[in-house]
Amino acid sequence: MSELRRDPITGRWNIIVTDNPSGPGDFEIERTPPADGPCPFCPGQEAMTSSEILAVRPSGSVHNGPGWSVRVVPNKFPALRIEGELIRRGLGVFDLCSGIGAHEVVIETPDHARQLADLAPTELEHVLQALLSRSRDLRGDRRLKYALIFKNYGLAAGATVEHTHSQIIALPIVPKRVQEELRGAEQYYAFRERCVFCDMLRQDLNEQDRIVAENRSFAAVCPYVSSFPFEVWLLPKRHQADVVQMSPEEVTDLARMLRETLGRLRSVLEDPPYNFILHTVPMDARQQEAYHWHIELIPKLTKVAGFEWGTGFYINPTPPELAAKALREAKVQV
Repeated sequence: MSELRRDPITGRWNIIVTDNPSGPGDFEIERTPPADGPCPFCPGQEAMTSSEILAVRPSGSVHNGPGWSVRVVPNKFPALRIEGELIRRGLGVFDLCSGIGAHEVVIETPDHARQLADLAPTELEHVLQALLSRSRDLRGDRRLKYALIFKNYGLAAGATVEHTHSQIIALPIVPKRVQEELRGAEQYYAFRERCVFCDMLRQDLNEQDRIVAENRSFAAVCPYVSSFPFEVWLLPKRHQADVVQMSPEEVTDLARMLRETLGRLRSVLEDPPYNFILHTVPMDARQQEAYHWHIELIPKLTKVAGFEWGTGFYINPTPPELAAKALREAKVQV
């Protein structure tokens, strides 16, 4: 019989299929067709993008020229624009806000053929440092309330450019999904005076059934109430509400944990498309004890259909315990 499991953070229920669950070989992977024409993210094509905001490059190399190892540029077709005045108004029962924000692209490597999972730990550190640097800088804009760091890998995950990259969208509002997590975490803390994420992680580390990998600073976990098959969360072992609170040593450990986890997903699921989402506190957050920043890695193996849209619940055909075991036992280079 399947199980209904309740998420202690948001209160949402998910259905976990325990009878005849789907294993790694039961999913059809949608592949991204190769792009036509020159790639705007490759070295030598810098003129095809907007002027770079930040780049990791050797001293003496030319701004907006080749030689970089990580490059951050404004999205050429931004969802929101940094220029303009933030205006909020009402239209009858509706609320409106001008489309002020920031939309940036982090090009993770100059090598078109490599993916995030292929990067060496030091290269991944440079990517993470670029993301953190841009997150810190965007906080100086008082119009903005939240910066979402995310990655779409593969066509099924929403990627429109094959060359590996992440994105940052800074918003003048806090997203509903983040508000739900914040509200649930604060309610849990108000009752128990403990962080719900810390409690969940402590239980998972004790039981080990849903642990994929761990190092001195981070653990990769298939959540007990996973919404999607082979969903993995990366959580810092030390309580931190804000991602920018990481120490340099923790950035190093996160790079290694992210590389290992992506390698395990690639090995077990044959390089699936996935979404990478980083949830942290809003820019002006005062409540630091209740929330715990984390990365959600969601392979795109199933489709959201009528039941999910109608209920807000998800049907997960692969129990997280089964997924964690398969990922944990995968042979990968650490």
